[in-house]
Amino acid sequence: MDHLLPAAPWLMALAAVVSAAACVAVWRAVPWQGRQSALIMAGAMIVIAVSGGDAMIGLVLGIVLLASAMLGTAGVRGTPAAATCCHRALVSLVMAICSFESLSTGEALVESGGHGGHGLDGLLSVLVVAGVIGVVLWTVVSEWVIVPVHQGRTARLLTVESWAMAAGVSVMCVGF
Repeated sequence: MDHLLPAAPWLMALAAVVSAAACVAVWRAVPWQGRQSALIMAGAMIVIAVSGGDAMIGLVLGIVLLASAMLGTAGVRGTPAAATCCHRALVSLVMAICSFESLSTGEALVESGGHGGHGLDGLLSVLVVAGVIGVVLWTVVSEWVIVPVHQGRTARLLTVESWAMAAGVSVMCVGF
């Protein structure tokens, strides 16, 4: 597993870029709140991968991701896109918590390996793991239970986006 740790930020960035590209490809099917959330996540993951996971950059990105998560659900209540916008917001929130956790330990995101070097016993670690489990369960259950709002190419691209987000946060949890 050690050979995956250096690649984890790049795998997260790749998953976020795939997710953002799929979201942008179905432009009209996703409200602006969802698009901004996907694009902010992709940008944040690229910055983390390029910067090497500096804790202060993590703080700034955590604040940006938190604001993006809150904005990502503004005004979508009752719309067909509400569930997917909430899914994106949850992913942004989990990524923000992971960024804040790196700051609380004083270690770089990339070097922390095992969430802050203190195992998974910290409150932020528990929140990250619970968030990752929630995102993955949401992705799986939504595929089985929820009747798709869109059909054809749009539905396939939104499925790719959802699974890419789930994969990205899973890599984040395992890799950090």
